Amino acid sequence: MKPIRLPEPPNSPIASAGLPDIFADGAYGVIRRAVVIGNGFPASENQSLGLVRALGFSEKQTLYRVTRPRGGVNEWLHWLPVSLHKYIYYIICKIYGYSQFILSGRGKKILSLRAENGSCNDLSSILEADIRQIVNIARSTFEKDGPLLVVASGRDTLSTASAIKRLASENVFVIQIQHPRSYLDRFDMVITPHHDYYPLTPQAQKQVPKFLKRWITPCDPPDSHVVLTLGALHQIDSTALRNSAITWHDEFAPIPKPLLVVNIGGPTGRCRYGVDLAKQLCVSLHKVLASCGNVRISFSRRTPDKISSFIVKELRNHPKVYIWDGQGPNPHMGHLAWADAFVITADSVSMLSEACSTGKPVYVVGAERCKWKFVEFHKSLHDRGLVRPFTGLEDMSESWSYPPLNDTADAAKKVHETLAKHGWKIHP
Repeated sequence: MKPIRLPEPPNSPIASAGLPDIFADGAYGVIRRAVVIGNGFPASENQSLGLVRALGFSEKQTLYRVTRPRGGVNEWLHWLPVSLHKYIYYIICKIYGYSQFILSGRGKKILSLRAENGSCNDLSSILEADIRQIVNIARSTFEKDGPLLVVASGRDTLSTASAIKRLASENVFVIQIQHPRSYLDRFDMVITPHHDYYPLTPQAQKQVPKFLKRWITPCDPPDSHVVLTLGALHQIDSTALRNSAITWHDEFAPIPKPLLVVNIGGPTGRCRYGVDLAKQLCVSLHKVLASCGNVRISFSRRTPDKISSFIVKELRNHPKVYIWDGQGPNPHMGHLAWADAFVITADSVSMLSEACSTGKPVYVVGAERCKWKFVEFHKSLHDRGLVRPFTGLEDMSESWSYPPLNDTADAAKKVHETLAKHGWKIHP
């Protein structure tokens, strides 16, 4: 079997944009830096950082965050727009005082509002997204440094990114990742998975009562400034995998082959499961252990304790199984570089997208429990030969491959093409 060539980041920006050299030194049309608007969630921010990396701005980017208050009653307010959530939080703090404790949204645990925000996590090291400040930077540096590329991802960043576009439309190019649901013309480009348009399919229309159809978004098919991907954007490319293979060589090189990596996420509203799926997974893993050299298991932040505890109890004593306990450096990049195959729970679009970018066998567990647009996502992966269901009947010594999923590089190419139509280009 011929080896699969992994996707490389886009080549020369000038060549890919198709611009004549006359523009090479023109400051007004050359983008030399990027601003990322994040929301504090790794799965979301990773998409923006991945696109910025593919565009060549790894060393010329500034990360800002739109943050929500966390903990306590804030668990009940996360569905509100960020500005309204913060206002209500401010009123609550005024009434109860910062030194007071407010009952947790779950009614069992008492949490300090202040303790859940600030230096207890990495948010304190990232600048809060200030619309006026970013707009002033874009305007004041335009003549010297050219336009400012702004990349945002996630629902909480919508108002910030759209306001920057509205106030500095001549000085910025704003990309919103993940579907904004409405008013797409607030951004220069929207990058979103194809399955976000599942509500427009005949299957989805049959599932929605008539009186609700007008409220289900998106209402219109994608227009010319919408870029569709199969999965989520990320930072995994051949360069990242080669570097990770070197970094993790001493730990992974001695491990017996084939190495099976199992990534376990957590149930979502569109992909519900519990300990029953953990039992199914453990039974299947026991069946394939004979054909594995080693199995490494890791959990995500979303994995419920009852699921992780069950899997640890069932598999921790097997000599071929290693379960990462969350201590020390995260081996995720080492797993992507050194694994021979993956088993991934169906709930995580991000983990599946990253694994499918390696060209290695990817098995999915729990896809039959998903619904709505997740059904469309898994169907697309299966139809392209990127994944197979994990049954426990597999022989892990037998490999298979496919053209790696190349969404991030493809999206970066679209950015270059769209900028060229504006008379702009990227020169990181």
